[in-house]
Amino acid sequence: MAALHFIYSTMNAGKSTALLQASHGYRERGLETMVFTSSKDDRYGESEVVSRVGLRSPAHTYSESDNILKMVHDENEKHELSCILIDEAQFLTKDQVKQLGKIVDELKITVMAFGIRTDFQGELFEGSKYLLAWADKLKELRAVCHCGSKATMIVRVSEDGSIMRSGDQVEIGGNERYLSLCRKCFYSGTIGP
Repeated sequence: MAALHFIYSTMNAGKSTALLQASHGYRERGLETMVFTSSKDDRYGESEVVSRVGLRSPAHTYSESDNILKMVHDENEKHELSCILIDEAQFLTKDQVKQLGKIVDELKITVMAFGIRTDFQGELFEGSKYLLAWADKLKELRAVCHCGSKATMIVRVSEDGSIMRSGDQVEIGGNERYLSLCRKCFYSGTIGP
């Protein structure tokens, strides 16, 4: 039975790797998938999901103005899709999360959305907020803080390594810009040895 899944974590927990493994599992059984990533994350070029462990896959990109339901419907007309996989799901809009629900409910296609729950200030991203509210199934991937506790928060760091507490919600970057911390280290500003 089709369902809307939200798989979330902080950075460096293996979300993109899990997405690529899920897509591979479907395809290995002869089932079609459609992989999406946000046009906001262009660190590895456009139209590709890349994991830190080196796995990669071509992907369709979406921006805030795209109708994902229509994109999936059009592709499903060409060949039957079994699963839609969304990377960087935190960048979805409220309307796009509604569209994911319609993909599940009307087209009967499973959707697995992978993303970060909160930004560097501890605030929910729009896509994550509505996925947490409307997804059929929630799963948290575990990441570890430098202190050994479960990492649930993300901080943005400047070039000199100090924590930044203000700025635009979205600034694309990897390990050089963001660290995953437990709540205690997040609020105390402790970023490790």
